[in-house]
Amino acid sequence: MTQSTSPDRGRGREQGPRAPQDAGDYAYGPEDPPGSGPASPRSEASGIAEPAAGIVAEHVSRAFGSVQAVLDLSFTAPRGAVTALVGPNGCGKSTLMLMLASLLSPDSGRVLIDGVDPSIDSPTVRASVGWMPDQFGAWESLRVAEVLEVMGRAYFLPSAQRRQRVDELLQLMDLGSLAQQPAHVLSRGQKQRLGLARALIHAPSVLILDEPASGLDPASRRRLLQVVRSLAAAGTTVLISSHILSELEEMADHVVFMDDGRVVDASSVRELAARPRSWRIASLDRQRLVKALDRLGARHGEVLAPEHTTSGHAEALVQLPDEATAARLLTDLTTADARIIGFGPATGRLEAAYLASDAAHREGAP
Repeated sequence: MTQSTSPDRGRGREQGPRAPQDAGDYAYGPEDPPGSGPASPRSEASGIAEPAAGIVAEHVSRAFGSVQAVLDLSFTAPRGAVTALVGPNGCGKSTLMLMLASLLSPDSGRVLIDGVDPSIDSPTVRASVGWMPDQFGAWESLRVAEVLEVMGRAYFLPSAQRRQRVDELLQLMDLGSLAQQPAHVLSRGQKQRLGLARALIHAPSVLILDEPASGLDPASRRRLLQVVRSLAAAGTTVLISSHILSELEEMADHVVFMDDGRVVDASSVRELAARPRSWRIASLDRQRLVKALDRLGARHGEVLAPEHTTSGHAEALVQLPDEATAARLLTDLTTADARIIGFGPATGRLEAAYLASDAAHREGAP
């Protein structure tokens, strides 16, 4: 979907807000038909090449007895970018990640990690992949630094390089003060940080993270964001699964939605801006807001009075098709002197896309 431009652009401001052509103007959005605008910046027409794929899954299936965990699934994750894997519990995300990490073989289909099929050359793939499961796992009797030492030895790092890498990761993940503590005394969040350090010990070119933010405090989550983004900027392929969609949106360049073992949608996070979602409008004057919305033909729910909102302002929710339409509505509301004090998405891009899915409705989303 392309961004729209208002057909009355250039009109003098003294004429007031644009009158809608019909009551569905803001409900249905842009005037330009799909495909009428410029080519996507990632298309061939733009002259910008698609980034090379660090992870490729081609028609992958995996069953456990009568349970089909993954079915005919295909997707790619580009190098130098963060790809988010989103879906409900039990949709097959962890099974897929285990296959990508060469810890589980697909029943059919093919996986490529940096161009290598783990079913053909598992050692090369494991040397390339940093895998962080959603649970820390064993080794709780070892001290924090020893956990990283053992992992460094497992990857045959020379002793000098291993010691340097351990020190770097202890500092990077804010574990320096815990280096000599047994792993079993760590909190859930501290174990998550150690799990990420463990996955990074051999400087992998592909990083697969399953719920890495679980149990992290706000400061640690911010550190995780910085680490993940810096790794991607350095060329690492990052695939990350999380139910914390607001934080995934900050990290991710691309998103793959899974349901019932399949990929049901895939997009860049940037392209999600061209999808419908709710926007919250706040005003200092309820009556002016109601009048302006009705005059503009913007379909909306009840405009709540200030005493019924946590913000202390009059508020309304409006479903808009994309950000271009939202910008146009804000301009027209301001021109109509609706005394706007706040205007922004009621949900993030990832959350809105997920809540529009069949999986979310099965789970009881309104």
